[in-house]
Amino acid sequence: MQPATLERANAIALLSTLGIQLVEIGDRHAVMTVTTDERHLNYLGGVHGGLLAALADTVCFFPRPLLPSGQAATTVNLNISFLRPAAVGDCLTARAELLHFGRRTASLTVKITDQQQRLVAHGTATLLLLAPTATSPGSVIE
Repeated sequence: MQPATLERANAIALLSTLGIQLVEIGDRHAVMTVTTDERHLNYLGGVHGGLLAALADTVCFFPRPLLPSGQAATTVNLNISFLRPAAVGDCLTARAELLHFGRRTASLTVKITDQQQRLVAHGTATLLLLAPTATSPGSVIE
């Protein structure tokens, strides 16, 4: 698998369709943004929780030891708590932090904030590492 870059990630069809952009790859974190519009609305006219879940799930794959290093993975657990509704026109920022990078799993936290830095949602994810890489340390990242 080729390592992920900002350009490759932003060319993912689902992300393009939803308007989600990867803006930062860090050693232990990643950041994605989306500006909400009418395509993100649910039946009641609010921003769909599925957008927030997709944003949270996707950003968790992009800290440097994961996809940017060529490490294939899949989500085995995603837990999202919704704290406040997002409105049309909000610029949402999701930041994932890598807590643990082991031989078989990675654990991350994610926070989604609006343009006023108010917490909109937060959660955790556990990823199953599908194929070992040379960078897999099998240890906690502190």
